[in-house]
Amino acid sequence: MLQHIDIEDIIAIAQKAGDVIMEIYAKDFSVEYKDDKSPLTEADQKANDVIVNGLNALSIQFPILSEEGKLIPYEERKDWEYFWMLDPLDGTKEFIKKNDEFTVNIALIYQNTPILGVVYAPALDEMYWAKKGEGAFKNKVRLPLLVNESPEKILTVVASRSHLSEETEVYISELRKTTKELLFVSKGSSLKLVMVAEGSADIYPRLAPTMEWDTAAADAIVRESGKITFEHLKETALFYNKENLLNPWFIVQ
Repeated sequence: MLQHIDIEDIIAIAQKAGDVIMEIYAKDFSVEYKDDKSPLTEADQKANDVIVNGLNALSIQFPILSEEGKLIPYEERKDWEYFWMLDPLDGTKEFIKKNDEFTVNIALIYQNTPILGVVYAPALDEMYWAKKGEGAFKNKVRLPLLVNESPEKILTVVASRSHLSEETEVYISELRKTTKELLFVSKGSSLKLVMVAEGSADIYPRLAPTMEWDTAAADAIVRESGKITFEHLKETALFYNKENLLNPWFIVQ
């Protein structure tokens, strides 16, 4: 089934969603808040419409699970073999702050595993994508771009700009004991995962809540780059389409 999906079609959909987001980014916009107090903008909703319409226009159709779509009961989705998982605007807080660190995320999940992912940062004009068995890329250049041959000498750690938990800070403190020099970078949205995929960061610890749609697309890119996103302590790869869509704490390395 995967061979019948043209990654260029998904890239084009992400690009179109990014264009809509940037039109709103360039002007004043209002901010609403969901029941969980997370922010929502016109850009989230319009990008969702663009992506859903684009995916539904493809010759092969799968169910769609989106952060901005309707809540689909586990009893309905548990038997899905393939489905799209979307975060139309990941990093809404960064979008509101206008620091450019937000992304469009489109993932294809097969039996609880992300097998295709597109992550587009429209304000930075950075397009990442991966398809199982075909490698991972940034702007058409194969990942990783960099390989750290001496992590015991220098280690680059990336963590959330808006959600740095105390547990993550403790984890990073422990990492300082394993290397001579530790460099710390703050970044928003799924850009943290793809930084590890491209090699500009060595590790991304996330000991704080995230949802499956926050990671799915970038996780596909991480895996195809030769890295792994694994559950903290258990060291098993993240599992998708759980009854509870909340991710466990995880490490990307």
